[in-house]
Amino acid sequence: MRGGRGFAVGLVGIGLICQEVGASIAVLLFPQVGPLGMVMLRLVFSALILLLVARPRLRGHPASAWRSALLLGGALAIMNGLFYLALRVLPLGITVTIEVLGPLALSVVTAKARSAWTWAALALAGVLALGGGGWDRLTVTGVLFALGAAASWAGYILASARVGREFERFDGLALAMAFGALLSLPFGIADAGDALLRPELIALGAAVAVLSSTIPYAFELVALRRLAPAVFGVLMSLGPAIACTAGFVLLGQRLSPLEIGGVALVIAASAGAVWAGRGRPPIPLDEPVA
Repeated sequence: MRGGRGFAVGLVGIGLICQEVGASIAVLLFPQVGPLGMVMLRLVFSALILLLVARPRLRGHPASAWRSALLLGGALAIMNGLFYLALRVLPLGITVTIEVLGPLALSVVTAKARSAWTWAALALAGVLALGGGGWDRLTVTGVLFALGAAASWAGYILASARVGREFERFDGLALAMAFGALLSLPFGIADAGDALLRPELIALGAAVAVLSSTIPYAFELVALRRLAPAVFGVLMSLGPAIACTAGFVLLGQRLSPLEIGGVALVIAASAGAVWAGRGRPPIPLDEPVA
C-alpha cells in the first residue's frame, strides 16, 4: 500500500471516531434542542469554522463547480437531518448500521472488479451481525429516516469527490457547508426555540460541530482525493464497528459474541477492499454525480 493511500485510510478512521463521539453528545442534547436544532447548530458552527479557516474565493469558479458545491451542501443538510431524526427513535448502533448500507451499496455499484462484491457482502454480513441484538426495537418511521440518510450519504460521497477536485484546499467544502447551514436554519430554529439562547447549549453544539462535521468532512475530502469511491464506501462500514467498540470502551456497554464477530467481519472487509482497490483511481471529474 502506498503511503498516500495509507494516510487516506488513517484520515477516514480518525473521522469516524470523531463522528461517533459527536453523535453521543448530540443525543444528550436532543431533549433541549431537538434533532433538527442539533443539525442546525452542527452545520452552522461547521460552516463558520471552515469559512474562517479556508477563506474561500467567491470568484473564478465555473458553473459546474458551483453546482457541485450546492449539491454537496444539500446532501449534507438532508443526510444529517434524516440521521438525527432516525436517531431520535432508534438506538445509535442500529441507526449507524442502517445508514452505512448507502456507502456499501455505492461500493458495489461503482466497482468494476468482481472482488468488490465479495468484500461488500462480507461487510454487509458484519453490519447485520452488529445490529443483530437490537432489530426488535425498529420502528417504520425510524427505518425510513435511516434509509433516507443512507441514500443521502451515498450522494454525499460522490458530490464530495467532485468538490475535492473542482476547488482548491477546503474552499468547496466551506461553501457547501455554508449552503447546508442556510438550508437547516428555518427547521432548526423552529425545533430548538428559546434553547438557542442558552450559552452552554450553544457551546456543546459547537463541540458537536467540530467532532461530527468539521474534522470528519475535512478528512474525508482529503481521503477522497486518494481513494476510489468503492474503497471509501466499504471503509464507511467501519462506522458501526467503531460505534460498538466506543460504547464498550467508554460507556461500559458489553458486546455480544455476535457483535464481536460482526466487528471482525467489517474490519476484514474494509482491509480487503483497500487492498483490492489499491490500483483503482478516484472517480473522474467528468463522471456524473447522480
